[in-house]
Formats: sequence, structure tokens, C-alpha cells
Amino acid sequence: MWTLRASRIEPPSPDGPREAGDGTGKNLKPLLTGVATAVAAVGALLAFAGGASPLRGPCTLFFLLAAPGAAIWTALRGLEPFGRTLAALAGAVVVNMLVAQGMLAVHRWSVRGGLIAVTVLSLALLLLVLARDRRRPGRTPRSAGKPAGAVP
Repeated sequence: MWTLRASRIEPPSPDGPREAGDGTGKNLKPLLTGVATAVAAVGALLAFAGGASPLRGPCTLFFLLAAPGAAIWTALRGLEPFGRTLAALAGAVVVNMLVAQGMLAVHRWSVRGGLIAVTVLSLALLLLVLARDRRRPGRTPRSAGKPAGAVP
């Protein structure tokens, strides 16, 4: 029987059918990352362009959570995945609330301005994390919190 594997059709394997968990889902993480990036980009573009699409709201909301969340998630290396994800999501909400509160306090609220502010803050945090990692190439995420000479 012919099967569909990772967007291509493959002939049947001579070893028989593949079982679940045999490594066929190993490319799922990059695929989901790409889809999330595309949805966030569509949300940002629709909000900046002022498009009248029913997808504008959900995609823009996804962008507002994903952009600062991804930057914070990158900064929190060394945490367990669940804690890292939860902290990144909470941090994303905090960034959005601080941007909104700051813009309202100075009477300069606008949708485009809010998107630009969140994007700039997210990119700044991401660039700071990348610069930190580039400056200290010998440190791994696991050894980053341990003092020098510590026994593993």
C-alpha cells in the first residue's frame, strides 16, 4: 500500500508497515515552528495593512503572544520545557500589558503603534540573548548556572 510521508508519496517498505513512534514524527517540530511563524507573520501583516479579513484578529493575537513569548523562551535556557513554556507565555502577556498601559498613560494608543512596540521589544530581547550566547561560546545551557569547578 502506498503511504503519504512528510509531503511525499513513498512506495511500501519491504520490511512491512511502519509502527507509530518509529521516528516518522521527527520532522514535526520544524514543521510546527514554520506554521506558527507563518501565522504570526500573517497576523502582523494584516494588522499593519489594516486588512478586513476575519483572520486578522486571531492571527494578530497569536503574533502578540508568540513574538515576545519566543524571545523570552529563548532567554530561559536551562529550565524544564513546561516551566519554560509557562514562563514565556506569562512574560508575553506581561510585555503586552506593559506596552498597552504605557501607551495609554501617554495618550498615544494605536494598534499599529502597539504592534511596533511589541515587535521592537521582542527583537531587542532576542538580539540580547543571541549576543549573550555568542559572547560566551564555551558555556552550555546545563553548565550556565553552575559555578566554575563544580562537580556534575
